[in-house]
Amino acid sequence: MTVFHRNETRDPLPPHLKGGVVAIGNFDGVHRGHQSVLNRALEIAAKRGIPALVLTFEPHPRTVFRPDTPVFRLTPAPLKARILETMGFNAVIEYPFDREFSQRSAEDFVHSILSDWLGASEVVTGFDFHFGHGREGGPAFLMDAGNRYGFGVTLIDAFRDENTDVISSSHIRALLKEGDVAEAAGMLGYRYTVEAEVIGGEKLGRTLGFPTANMQLPPETELKAGIYAVHFRRADGTLRDAVASYGRRPTVTENGAPLLETYVFDFSGDLYGQVCAVSFFGYLRPELKFDGLEPLVAQIRRDEEEARALLAGVRPLDDLDRTLCFA
Repeated sequence: MTVFHRNETRDPLPPHLKGGVVAIGNFDGVHRGHQSVLNRALEIAAKRGIPALVLTFEPHPRTVFRPDTPVFRLTPAPLKARILETMGFNAVIEYPFDREFSQRSAEDFVHSILSDWLGASEVVTGFDFHFGHGREGGPAFLMDAGNRYGFGVTLIDAFRDENTDVISSSHIRALLKEGDVAEAAGMLGYRYTVEAEVIGGEKLGRTLGFPTANMQLPPETELKAGIYAVHFRRADGTLRDAVASYGRRPTVTENGAPLLETYVFDFSGDLYGQVCAVSFFGYLRPELKFDGLEPLVAQIRRDEEEARALLAGVRPLDDLDRTLCFA
C-alpha cells in the first residue's frame, strides 16, 4: 500500500491511483463506526474494479487549533495506515492540515483536491462530514459539487452498536481513561494497540527476575495507569503473551514520567531499538506503591499468573482483530 505524506501531496498522484473511490475522514481509532464508511468504499471499489483510497489529515485538526491540549490519539498515523492497509486500501493520503489549509474554501477543496488531484469517481464519508473554511461544506454541498464535477457521493449514517449507542472516538478515549480496554475493544473492533520503540531503562526488572521492554508513549496518552494483560509483537512479527505496567512506578521512583513496561513471557533477548506493538486485552489492577521490593515481586508473580489465565481464553473479535492482535 502507498502512503502519501505531507510533502508528497504536492506531487501528481500516480496514474494508477486516480479515478478511485475516496473515503474521507480523520478516522482516529478506525473504530467500527469508521469501518462502516471504509467498508462501503471498499465494496464500491471492488464492484467497479477501481482503486480504494483514504483521504485523512495530519496532524489531527484539534491539535492544530488547541496546541496546548493535543488530542489523545487512538491511532497515530503509522498505526492508522497499517490498519487501513490490513482492511484492503490501495493508498492512504495523509494531507497536511494547518491553519492555512483550514482557511481554504469548500469549493477549493473539492476543485483542487477531490477533482483535479485525486480525480475521484466516488466519495464516501459520514453523514455529518463538514469541510472548508467555517465548515461551510456539508453533505448537501458535497452532493451538489459531485454533480458539477462528475463524481458520486455516498453518505453513511451513524453506526450504532448492539446497545444502539453511537460509537465515537471520544467515547473510546473516555473508556481507556478508565482502563476499560475490554469495552473499548468492542467499539474499536480490535484490541487497543500502541506502537513505540523499546528504550533503555534502569534495568530494575531484570534485577528482580522480570526484565521489561520499556516504551515511552506520547505525552498526551491518557490510558489509565495500572497493570494489563497484553499481547506483545516484536518488529519481526513474533507475538507473545505478556503483562504490562503503565504509569509512574511509584515504588521505585518519585514523579517519574509515564512509561509502559512490558514483561514478555518465556522470552529472553535484546529488544532495544525495535519498534514493537502492545495490544491490551484486560485491566488487572491499579498501579500501587509497595513497601519495598519484596512485596512488589510477589505481586508481579500474581499479575503474571492472572495475565496468563486471562490470555489463555481470549479469541479474535473479527478478522481485523485476528490480523492485528493475534496473527
